[in-house]
Amino acid sequence: MSAPVRPCAAAFVALLALAGPALADSALPPARYAHEQLADPAKERVAHDLMLTLRCIVCQGQSIADSDAELAGDMRALVRSRIDAGETPESIRDWLIERYGRWVTYEPPVDAVTAPLWVTPLILLALGGWLARGRFRGRGRR
Repeated sequence: MSAPVRPCAAAFVALLALAGPALADSALPPARYAHEQLADPAKERVAHDLMLTLRCIVCQGQSIADSDAELAGDMRALVRSRIDAGETPESIRDWLIERYGRWVTYEPPVDAVTAPLWVTPLILLALGGWLARGRFRGRGRR
């Protein structure tokens, strides 16, 4: 039979578990373009438009333009520096999809894997219309 755990030891372990998330961010300064806009307003507009279409990997519900997560700042810096270097938004998006997967973009491409995501709502809408049509026809006969 094992020895009982002392309350002090259990409290210490609980405090360590709670302190973990507080230490998750790095102590490094943010990347140059994480919170700084490009000098050229046209390039900044292109970068911002692209950032609005990219999902924050940490927050999952926010774009990298809106997220305060450290990884989103790194992704903003990457987008801005690549736009400043002359890369196209499409090539940057493709690189990010290759690195993080299709989930990083709010507009996943239509292919064999994502086709059910695009087709299922249309099928359900057609099924709902068909059911409603049958329901309304039945009421007119009474």
